[in-house]
Amino acid sequence: QAPLVESGGGSVRAGGSLRLSCLASGYPSKWNYCHGWFRQRQGYEREEVAGIDNAQKPTYANSVRGRFTISKDYAKNILYLQMNSLKPEDTAMYYCAVRRCGETTYIRWGQGTQVTVSP
Repeated sequence: QAPLVESGGGSVRAGGSLRLSCLASGYPSKWNYCHGWFRQRQGYEREEVAGIDNAQKPTYANSVRGRFTISKDYAKNILYLQMNSLKPEDTAMYYCAVRRCGETTYIRWGQGTQVTVSP
């Protein structure tokens, strides 16, 4: 199975923006593979913040809805997470993941990219 490679994390002030990218070259088929972005905050369980299915329909956690946008460029096989109006509570390690559409278990995870939001 091909790896997922994330990039785009960093440190920003509250109210700022970042765009995370995830190269998913081993999972090109929009019909077979669906994707998600997860985060692990210190002291919290890992949570899915955004997902996209094979109809390109996005889903979002309540905590990020209206601020984050998930998308995928199928020509480049890159998954994105545009994060706007960032808050200190968005500070976390962010991971992209892939699953077979129709199944709920994610089968491959990226290595993670750190996002730090200061007040």
